[in-house]
Amino acid sequence: MTIVGTVQGVGMRPFVFRTARGLGLTGTVRNAAGEVHVEVQGSAQQIEEFVAELREDAPPGARIEELTLASIRPVAAERRFEMLPSIANGVKRSAIPPDLATCADCCAEIARSSTSRRAAYAFTSCSHCGPRYSIATSLPYDRAATTMREFDMCESCYSEYSDPADRRFHAQPIACPRCGPELALLDGSGEIIEPGESAISSTAKAIVSGSTVAMKGVGGFQLLVDATNTIAVARLRELKRRPDKPFAVMMADADAVRTCCDVSDEELCILTSPAAPIVLLRCRSSTCIAPNVAPANPWLGVMVPYSPLHRLLLDECRRPLVCTSGNLSDEPICVDNERALASLGPIADLFLVHNRAIARPLDDSVVRRASHGIEIIRRARGYAPSPVKITSDSPITLALGAHQKNTVGLAIGDEAILSQHIGDLNCAAARSVHRRMIDELLRFHDAAPELLVCDLHPGYASTADAEDLAARLAIPLIRVQHHHAHIAASLAEHRVDGPALGFAWDGTGYGTDGTIWGGEALSVDGGKFTRIAHLRTFPLIGGEAAIRDPRRAAVGLMLEAGSNDLEPIASRWFTPRELPIFREMAERGFNSPRTSSIGRLFDAIAAIIGICERPTFDGQAAMQLEWTLDAAADRAGAYPMPLMNAQPIAIFEWVPLLSSLLADLRERTPAALMSARFHNALVEAAFATAERVGIENVAIGGGCFQNSYLSRRLQTRLRNAGFRLYRPCQVPANDGGIALGQIAVARSLSEEQRNVPWNSR
Repeated sequence: MTIVGTVQGVGMRPFVFRTARGLGLTGTVRNAAGEVHVEVQGSAQQIEEFVAELREDAPPGARIEELTLASIRPVAAERRFEMLPSIANGVKRSAIPPDLATCADCCAEIARSSTSRRAAYAFTSCSHCGPRYSIATSLPYDRAATTMREFDMCESCYSEYSDPADRRFHAQPIACPRCGPELALLDGSGEIIEPGESAISSTAKAIVSGSTVAMKGVGGFQLLVDATNTIAVARLRELKRRPDKPFAVMMADADAVRTCCDVSDEELCILTSPAAPIVLLRCRSSTCIAPNVAPANPWLGVMVPYSPLHRLLLDECRRPLVCTSGNLSDEPICVDNERALASLGPIADLFLVHNRAIARPLDDSVVRRASHGIEIIRRARGYAPSPVKITSDSPITLALGAHQKNTVGLAIGDEAILSQHIGDLNCAAARSVHRRMIDELLRFHDAAPELLVCDLHPGYASTADAEDLAARLAIPLIRVQHHHAHIAASLAEHRVDGPALGFAWDGTGYGTDGTIWGGEALSVDGGKFTRIAHLRTFPLIGGEAAIRDPRRAAVGLMLEAGSNDLEPIASRWFTPRELPIFREMAERGFNSPRTSSIGRLFDAIAAIIGICERPTFDGQAAMQLEWTLDAAADRAGAYPMPLMNAQPIAIFEWVPLLSSLLADLRERTPAALMSARFHNALVEAAFATAERVGIENVAIGGGCFQNSYLSRRLQTRLRNAGFRLYRPCQVPANDGGIALGQIAVARSLSEEQRNVPWNSR
């Protein structure tokens, strides 16, 4: 019997062992290359009951994708059921489970009132919970292949580890205060202030008194402050140079969450699931949370303690804590003590560290409940590296993802194994993690890629890495257009090949014509796509500067439209000398590339209305435009945005939209109403396109569709008209899903197409 799926590191072998012995079966169980192999011998009824229990009562963290049965020759001599040593041979498929939040039994053990020998021990876990992916160094998943190999089990732990009746039977991260990792509280110079268990109490006192603490968590360092202390939060913002981007908050339990947020039962289930992600919840108007935790934001990113260390600290602090990634801007989170002291020294007053190594940086996942279920915004701890099932089953394909919100992916058989969120590849540290994750994927799964895939953009760091790797491995390199990949990702996870109409709306993507795309309607069929329609282009004055500054996008928009409102509006942003320069840049095309980006259209409209003129983080202008919407948005009507017939590609004509919006602005129309009419215009333009094209399957992708109102309203319009809408669920709609789309496109190509250079297709 072969069991495939998330079946290592989740207590599957102990479960098989106990089940087989309980039924009186003989035989063996062992870990193999990403699988669990079982041999059982007994009566037909015993074996039938055994298989039924495997299917119905597997451990909570397990996910059985395949259970293959085959008959073998009976063994003459009777023997007890045994657990054999792991074997490591062959290509390994999905074998490492994500990190699992602390289970109820372990929570009870670590309570300070507990009589357990693990009371107040911050590294308690069992076969049902604890670190997995964050400590794994190779496969099969055994203790020797984790960072726990540095800690020899004491006699008591080994007794539990060896006892089939114990829930820690073959739990690889098993530890206790006698033999496991230890805590220490350090000052900024690295000197120990408080060793051991008492470091938690000292840390809590420091946080409550207003200090910032850098804590080494499960997947890296986190910066912690009192979330009810406005001054402490403001200080963290100043030192981290993060003036507006919202912070996540960790709350002790469901009751604390209900006090601060409107939360449904479904959202509580997500919060308290083994994945334990950050969940975006509607914040109550009256709450203890400092207003500068998520300024001008109706949403609050909330999580509950997912490790014993977090839980013990929250119990001591007795208040919510800001819990944000311990990194400098654009860099990966710190995972080792020395680097944290050097990088976070200017930010943190104290450092709560431990001596268990972290195998790779692992951010907290971010999700939101949507009309179609869970919507993943950042896929990391708790979800990665769980595979996504796809239809195509060959060849072995390595995808290097996009430049922003990067992930990498490896497709083996009918599974796409995706890395955790790596982030933007703007700095050497991020690029180093990117290359390391590529190496780890291949090494973990003993995989020799037959096909390599990257983005079409020639300037992406991931493209450069792909070119180097393809030359080194002497394998074909496929370059996939960015927006094609967005739509392919949406279709791939639903196992739909096409044909489909895809709306790919985002900030930036390199088009096949060398221009900046981002407001695309594509006809997609496997490895082929046709550009059906796009947003009318406009100039981005200053190029990259306009991506960071919505005011420049707004000037480009109004110049393109020949608007008489340009000077009155732009005069509040720029000096009288600047505007003629911008006009000349646009007319000459100097450092003013043209774009069809709806993400940039969002920026421009937000600036014109006055909602967000100078953002300090990516996507802020578009987010704030969405946040102005109120309950009447559905009934607000829509600005005109006709689909203009043009050859060979139709155009979403935004000039009438802009004219109507500017008229509303002169009439002092409320911002909420203008925002609603703008959002509804986009929905109606997409719906008109779908009706004209007539393809039943419609897919959406790109960061603009993380706008919950936009995606929900479009979904309603399309489904009411009989269309089938596919949208990302297991991967983000943003560039975090690009690697999956790249895999799907590359595998859809014929062998001849894979070996043809892109510029010859």
